[in-house]
Amino acid sequence: MQVSKKIAVLPGDGVGPEVINPAIRVLDAVAQKYRYHFAYTFGSIGADAIEKSGTPLSDATLADCITSDAVLLGAVGHPKYDKDPTLPLRPEMGLLRIRKELGLFASIRPVTTYPSLYHLSPVKSNLLEHVDIVIFRELTGGIYFGEKKHDADFESASDQSSYTAKEITAIARVAFDYASKRKRKITLVDKANILETSRLWRKVVTALAESYPAVELDFMYADNAAMQLIVNPAQFDVILTDNLFGDILSDEASVLSGSLGLLPSASIGKGPALFEPIHGAYPQTAGKDTANPIGTILAAAMMMEYFGFNDAAADIRQAVQWAIQNAFVSKDIDPVNFYFTSTIGELICDYITGKTDHAVNKGNIQIRKSTII
Repeated sequence: MQVSKKIAVLPGDGVGPEVINPAIRVLDAVAQKYRYHFAYTFGSIGADAIEKSGTPLSDATLADCITSDAVLLGAVGHPKYDKDPTLPLRPEMGLLRIRKELGLFASIRPVTTYPSLYHLSPVKSNLLEHVDIVIFRELTGGIYFGEKKHDADFESASDQSSYTAKEITAIARVAFDYASKRKRKITLVDKANILETSRLWRKVVTALAESYPAVELDFMYADNAAMQLIVNPAQFDVILTDNLFGDILSDEASVLSGSLGLLPSASIGKGPALFEPIHGAYPQTAGKDTANPIGTILAAAMMMEYFGFNDAAADIRQAVQWAIQNAFVSKDIDPVNFYFTSTIGELICDYITGKTDHAVNKGNIQIRKSTII
């Protein structure tokens, strides 16, 4: 019996559509191999949605996402809105709304390093060995969703950060379950020396840890964690933290891999999970077919795991490893001898379906490169 899944696709802004297309092709490749069936429905989000419907996320698109098995998203953002912070509608509102409406309280961001790309990281190569981190960021609470105020002249402003024990328990339980299947270590990152919300995090997480005696729990202040991610990243396994610190630390951790374009993320919770690369819309390169599709393709691998299609997920990751090892990489990785976004997707698909010799002769595809050497 053929397994069928409905996937809502939100290409979004900037390079979003360009990185979504290879990811869909990769999903089609594993569907062909394992006889799955993926039914795609497409919708708008962010600046694209504002232009088309006057809102960063329409009710119709949201309804479609709610009735899907998962959501695949490209990127959200546009410089027009960055330059004018007073605009009442902003692309990011669509992303915040979909997280809230789908109950996506946990962002999962794996950080993997590749030996052939160590030279791209500002961190010394010897510090990158054995780095395999997963960051769990709380996604629907904290300062991003708290009450926001400013006076009439915009001379003063405030943002409220608040959490409940229930919100903290929800993501902490997911992180502990995940850590139980890895190295059994969680680092809670907070500012409990200053913030009441952080003290609540420590209280709740410490109590929950009693239910997971095999998992080691330690604590680290956010400023120290930011430093330790650079000076000794291999010490971390699972990092658990709130919305604000998670946003900052996950972007910082991306430099360990060598490029923001390599990293995927999953947002899970009560409704269908959402999968996306961690990079932004990057409008400067939109339409040039030079964006890095790997983060989105690896987000598709995370989606396969979410569905329980572990063999398909392993195939995608193996194909990505093969592409990187053979230097089939995008412009952010190699500014001279780079491959186009669409070409990288084609090569990864060919690897998955067995159409490409695993010991491929690069001379045979020289013409598909962006530069002729």
